[in-house]
Amino acid sequence: MEPVVNTENLNPIVRAFSEGGTVMYVILVIAVLTVVLVVERFMTLRALRVDKKDFTDQVFRMIIGGDLRQAISYCDSKPTPLGNTMKAGLVQAMNKRPDEEIQVAMDASVLRETPRLEGMTSFLAVFGNIAVLAGLLGTIFGMIGSFRAVSKADPATKAQLLSEGISHALNCTGFGLMVAITAIVFFGLFQHMIQKSENEMIESSMSLMNLIAANRDKMKD
Repeated sequence: MEPVVNTENLNPIVRAFSEGGTVMYVILVIAVLTVVLVVERFMTLRALRVDKKDFTDQVFRMIIGGDLRQAISYCDSKPTPLGNTMKAGLVQAMNKRPDEEIQVAMDASVLRETPRLEGMTSFLAVFGNIAVLAGLLGTIFGMIGSFRAVSKADPATKAQLLSEGISHALNCTGFGLMVAITAIVFFGLFQHMIQKSENEMIESSMSLMNLIAANRDKMKD
């Protein structure tokens, strides 16, 4: 016979886990993975970002001055996706390659840098979906256990057993939805940040191409 756990005096969180059953711990694992990934994504995206206006102003000033080597060195000092994309075009320009090759080099750099920005962000959507499904699974287990217990119980305890099963089900549903909402909200936020960085790379590469084409005669060897 399983010991009866008195949950009335427990901390609300501990009580929810006690009443929610094993599936609550599955959802907890998903919650921990979500938090770890959110922190990792924030730190990584922050490290890979640079102030676009300040960065491009500095690079464009050096290009107008004809000093491509200095512009490349400046890009090396900021090895972000934007900096690496600009450097790819500057290297080709310094080697006096045609405009088409310069643009292709920058386009290829955008393709290389995009996975760095995206990382494992897509797993947040996966965690959100799994949390919802795990919560639903816990709800089903709770209801099955509740009705099974009620069918064998005497009339005096049926109401209590039914309420315990419903509590089990709702705890799993609620916790699963909390984790899912958190994961999906941060997934949307990171997707916005990644798309913004990609747009900055594409826009800056086009501006750089136009500037190089207009200032080729000023460029030093």
